Amino acid sequence: MRPLLAPILGRRARLRWVHLILGGALFMPYWLVGSVVVAMLTGGEAMFGASLTVQFGAYAVGLPLAALTSLFPLTRPMSVAAARALCGIGGGDRTGGERVPGDRTAVDRAVGDRLADGPARGRGAKARTAGWFTLHLGIGALVSGATLALPPFAVTVMALPFSASLQESELASFWGLDRPWVQWLGVPAGLLMLLALAAVAAGTGTFLARQAPRLLGPSATDRLAAAERRAAELAVRNRLARELHDSVGHALSAVTLQASAARRVLDADVEFVREALAAIEETTRRTVGELDSVLGLLREGEDDGELPGPRLDALDALVRGAGRRVELTVTGELDRVPDAVSREAYRIVQEGLTNAARYAGGERVTARLALDDDELEITMENPLPARAAVTRPDGGRGLRGIAERARLLGGTSEAGPVAGVWRLAVRLPRGGVR
Repeated sequence: MRPLLAPILGRRARLRWVHLILGGALFMPYWLVGSVVVAMLTGGEAMFGASLTVQFGAYAVGLPLAALTSLFPLTRPMSVAAARALCGIGGGDRTGGERVPGDRTAVDRAVGDRLADGPARGRGAKARTAGWFTLHLGIGALVSGATLALPPFAVTVMALPFSASLQESELASFWGLDRPWVQWLGVPAGLLMLLALAAVAAGTGTFLARQAPRLLGPSATDRLAAAERRAAELAVRNRLARELHDSVGHALSAVTLQASAARRVLDADVEFVREALAAIEETTRRTVGELDSVLGLLREGEDDGELPGPRLDALDALVRGAGRRVELTVTGELDRVPDAVSREAYRIVQEGLTNAARYAGGERVTARLALDDDELEITMENPLPARAAVTRPDGGRGLRGIAERARLLGGTSEAGPVAGVWRLAVRLPRGGVR
């Protein structure tokens, strides 16, 4: 029995019924204004009388007024919040408590979170919001009226066989309920009326739920704005990921290389071991500072377009941390390079050293930076390993990160074997292009 009644009396159906009654309550001010207008047009007929002409005339006048006031910016956020909380549109069952079988319909699962956030922008979005608001209030007023009027009448009809005063009342004679056999039919008839009211409320609630994605869904402008926000967030995440990959990845590779070399000559070359330990200390200290800067941005959740980080003036410390095998040649005055280019160039050299430490097998690495009036050229070379390096399942991000950094500045990047060596060649415009 419970599964049969769940579609019309379950938690979701009851919440949608509340949503309709809320629409009826919101319609009351418009209905009162409509009653005044209709009373004036009908020659002063009782404003709140029982005349159906006044009642439905006020209803007809109130609907356009509701549509007009729905153009205010807060209408769509308010409607979306009510639809999500009471109609079950997106976000799962937020009502709390145990979910009743049958409450979560296929419509709820299908619409997902396809409702817009924020005020309506553009004529189309405002028109659809007005349509939803008017539909909600119009249907809600009818369902609210039936909810107020029908249950007392149904209960009275069901109580007729058991109350002599009701059997002798004018209500019984007016509706032809003064005969005993007809009065006993009032019991099932009253139950059917209550079930019919619940079914109508459930049906209209489902109808509104079906219309919500179409009328309250995002417009093309909303989708474009959301896509731009996601793209901006993804760009920030990618930038932070590159910073973490280059700084921490280089530090771990350099520390591993230095520790391995120191272990092999621990007894034979104490001075080299001392230099290696100093390089490890300097590398880890510098990397901790860089890591704190990047994590600070993650904690703040903001990015002003300028990520913190070392520049080319810290290049000597970077090379010292890589050990004796790195030979650095600089042509030009690097302090004249703009900060944005200097920061990205440092990261490119850092990632080049990381790749060399991973694949060069301890061979000498040459790094050349040449600055002229137009561009900064970075060239890094190391001998190809005797055997192919082991490919990591999640590897390959370093060279891709270098290419992304160069492309963001309007430069170019090439990497690959050339004449028995692995060469990384990057050209960056001196002014940078962002």
